[in-house]
Parts: sequence; structure tokens; C-alpha cells
Amino acid sequence: MLGIAVLFLVSFRIPHTLLRNQLGGPYDNDTAYKEKAGDLSLGKQSALNSSAKTQGFNEIFETTGANGIKLNARAVSFVKDYMDKEGRNLEKMKSWGQPYFSTIDNILVKYHLPKELKYLAVIESELKPTALSWVGARGPWQLMPETARLLGLKVSPKVDERTNYQKSTQAAAMYLKDLYNEFGDWLLVIAAYNGGGGNVYKAIRKSGSRNFWKLQYHLPTESRNHVKKFIATHYIFEGQGGLTTLTKQEIEEQLGASAGLIRKLNQEEIDNMQSQNISGKYYSEIVAKNVLMEVDEFNRYNPSFDKLMANSSVYELKLPSEKMSLFVANKYQILNESVQYFLTAATDMSTSKTIASRK
Repeated sequence: MLGIAVLFLVSFRIPHTLLRNQLGGPYDNDTAYKEKAGDLSLGKQSALNSSAKTQGFNEIFETTGANGIKLNARAVSFVKDYMDKEGRNLEKMKSWGQPYFSTIDNILVKYHLPKELKYLAVIESELKPTALSWVGARGPWQLMPETARLLGLKVSPKVDERTNYQKSTQAAAMYLKDLYNEFGDWLLVIAAYNGGGGNVYKAIRKSGSRNFWKLQYHLPTESRNHVKKFIATHYIFEGQGGLTTLTKQEIEEQLGASAGLIRKLNQEEIDNMQSQNISGKYYSEIVAKNVLMEVDEFNRYNPSFDKLMANSSVYELKLPSEKMSLFVANKYQILNESVQYFLTAATDMSTSKTIASRK
């Protein structure tokens, strides 16, 4: 039976409807974080948004982050309190957790998922491979036995691959990608990972919305707060928000419609892909020309590249291996050409305005 389940998984991916109701999803093993009554007041949240100061991150909520991302006002109070409570311990984890994060990053990139999803393992288990919850969820990703088996892991009295970092992270990546294909919204993915897709669909029906901030109070308290813990943890580690701390609507409003999409690449392309963090004013057409790619093909690997580069200090460039070699070899030439392009465009625009004003 296990062989059949694994074959089904590899061929078609697990439809999340198989996991939705009977399995309920993994659970964190923390007591649900209690929200203050003031969290229900958007007015109070807005006021906090302009005054919150948290250890290590002065005025972090006052303005839009360097990458163009702003924290939703409804999350400010919770995130600030959580950072005050857990920030010191999580700051220490930045150092001792690096080997774990490196392993997780490599696997998430392979499955073409945002690296920041690694912070889900932080709130699930504090990165402990032997973590065990009272309901039987185990490992760094707190997978339930039934879920783990459907994802191809061995779970028996003698062998429990949920505690294996490589294998459990691969299973979690498959599960997260399946959830994203189903919900198309990272906050709903985090809620479903914790409390099951059935609870998310129930909240959608009751609220009449797929926006987490509108449906959140129809979710179990633990799942609602799990999402906010994830957001807070992201802010502690990154110093700002990211794609995985926004609703689908917020991504479209703040970064553009295609910014939050998983790139449409096949497995062979993903296996042959390399990533590199870049900073500076690169322009998609200049990069594509120098690495011998069509612009449409370049954008398939890097959707909304120009918009995200304009709003972010760092961007994770993704290219086929041979194209990445060309980029590295010509990196400074590409940057120089890109800067010259923007300077020329700015000059042309200024000249056009001058001519228009004289008419």
C-alpha cells in the first residue's frame, strides 16, 4: 500500500482534499497565544502602527519596508507582543540554527518555494528534529503520522523519517506546494498547515471571503495565531515582511499581480536552476540580453523582476545553471549597462517634459 501511495504522490501530487478533513493537518505544540481584546480594534492597530518600537527593530512598523512590504495593521499588536516575548531567543537561533536553515533553504529552492517558509519549522518545533506534540505530530515540521505516510515517509515503531531533516523537509515542501496550489495565498497555506484545509474552507464559507484578515476569527484560535506567529518570526529574522507575510490581495497591491506566484517551471528546469542574491539597479532586458535569454523566458524564471528590484534592496535571481554562469561572469557589465539604461531613460523623460512645457 505504501508503494502505491508513493507512486500516486510522485505521479499526481497529493490532492489536499485527501488530507483536509480526516487528518486535520500538523499542529504546533505551543499553547495558543492569547490575543488582547484591543486586537479587534483597527483604530488601535493603526495607532500602534505608528508608534510600536520593539527590541532590536526600532520603528519597524512605522513605514513600508525596504522591499516595499508593509505589515497589515490588524497584525501589529500581536507581532509586537510576540517579538517582545520571543525575540531574544529567536535572535540566538539565527546563529545556532544556520546549519538547519541551510538544509531547509536548499530543499525549498529545489521545490521552488520561498525560503522564508523555513520559519514555519521554527514555530512548529524550534527546529528540534525530535519534537513531539501531545497529538502525535513529530519532527521539525510536526507532521502527523498519516500525513507523513501519504507524503512518502516511513513511520513505524522502528523507523520514523519525520525526524530526518532532509526527508521531512522534502515532505513538508511537497505538502506546502500542494496547499499553495489549492489556496493560492500564503497566509491561508500557513493556517491550513496548522489546522487543516477543512477549517480554512469553513472559515471562507462563514466569512464569505478568502482574505485571512477578514476570515481569521472563523478559524480555530490556534490556527489564527499560528499565522501571526509565523509573520512575527519572519520579522524577527528578516527585519521586514515578505511574500509569505502577505495575503494574495496585499501582494497584488504592494508588489504586483505576479509577484507571489510560484514560477511555472517543470522539475527538470527546477533541478537545473541556480539562485543568487543580487542588489543594485538591474534591468530585466539587459540581464536577459547578456545571458542570451529571451525576455519572456527570463521573466518565467523571475516574474515581476523589474518591480521587485525597484522595491527591494536584495533580490533572489533564479536562472538555468549555464545562464547563471554567464551572469556571474558578466555581472558588473550587466549592472553598468542597467544603470546606464535607467540614466538614459530618466534624461529622455526630463527632456520630453521640458519640450512639452515650452509648447
